[in-house]
Amino acid sequence: MDEKIWKELLLKNDSKIVFLIMDGLGGLPRESGGKTELETARTPNLNKFAAEGICGVLDPIYPGFTPGSGPAHLALFGYDPVENNIGRGVLSALGVDFELTGRDVAARLNFCTLDAQGRVADRRAGRIATDLNEKLCEKIRNSVQLPPEVEFFIQTVSEHRAVLVLRGEGLGGLINDTDSQKTGVPPLEPHGADEASQKTAKYVAEFLKQVRELLKDEHPANFVLARGFAKYEPMTTMEERYGLRSIAIAQYPMYRGLARLVGMTVPPVPPTYDDMWKQLKENYDSYDFFFVHFKKTDSYGEDGNFEAKVEVIETVDVWAAQLRKLNPDVLVVTGDHSTPAVLKSHSWHPVPALLWSKNARADQVSQFGERSCSQGYLGRMPMKNVLLVAMANALRFQKFGA
Repeated sequence: MDEKIWKELLLKNDSKIVFLIMDGLGGLPRESGGKTELETARTPNLNKFAAEGICGVLDPIYPGFTPGSGPAHLALFGYDPVENNIGRGVLSALGVDFELTGRDVAARLNFCTLDAQGRVADRRAGRIATDLNEKLCEKIRNSVQLPPEVEFFIQTVSEHRAVLVLRGEGLGGLINDTDSQKTGVPPLEPHGADEASQKTAKYVAEFLKQVRELLKDEHPANFVLARGFAKYEPMTTMEERYGLRSIAIAQYPMYRGLARLVGMTVPPVPPTYDDMWKQLKENYDSYDFFFVHFKKTDSYGEDGNFEAKVEVIETVDVWAAQLRKLNPDVLVVTGDHSTPAVLKSHSWHPVPALLWSKNARADQVSQFGERSCSQGYLGRMPMKNVLLVAMANALRFQKFGA
């Protein structure tokens, strides 16, 4: 939809919109005719919201496309995920509160283990402890020297993950990953796809050369692999775009970075689900839109742990019961994509969704699950449209046309 159309229809009011997102929510049965993780879970509270609201399924990108978490979340926030395909490096940097500028190119780093022949033996260096990561980053920070026209910053994320930021004039972010995502082969060399990115790739190559020498006697983390190079380009904020004062209640760095990218307030990391509830309640009067993110549904899906994913959904269902105390004007419960445990990966399957509002025209769906949601009034829609539907139910649009 043309942004000019709905921006002219925006209305301001005091309505509250809550998006409860279970990352990787969609699933698949373990056997033909069986139930998915969501259908297996005991979800009396979400079922009640579904029975009182409307349901459907969402395509994060296009039907048949398997999405990454970045574009899928931007679609949830109403941004076109293809036009706004942000590199993971930028999201990771924002997720650790790094203040990016328009002169920056960012990349995710994995500390890894190289064997004696220089081949990747472990892409994650045994998932080293975060405190070791911090020591290695400090060692690199104090020892690596690049040409004076470019600065570099390296910052720990957690375990084996870190962020690299290069800052200088005329840098480009179209650089290949040096991580082939395979073991038994050497890391890839960085190459730029255009002149500005070739300039950046030379700095990256020099950085990696020095890091390799510096860490050669370390174990198990004796090198780094780089992924998700991207140049930082500021985006219009949720408030500029929709008139929504927005806040993110999220634990995992990447999703905090996504929220910060679109101008949401991102308070300190809430360590527990109880802390997430406390954070939501304490900020409820100050904001219009609340992005509440649960990660473990995706993590256990990627681990292939069907039972653990079911347990997380059941825990979130108990947590969701508290939302009735806040009485939001609109509640949307969905995921950013499907991560079936049987596939151990993101998948192309549409994501079940429910929208609860006193202004919703209730359908016949009484259970929150993939098959039941596919029968609801929301139908099958692009994920980027669900925020507009939520805003309509919050009475935040005026009539179009005479």
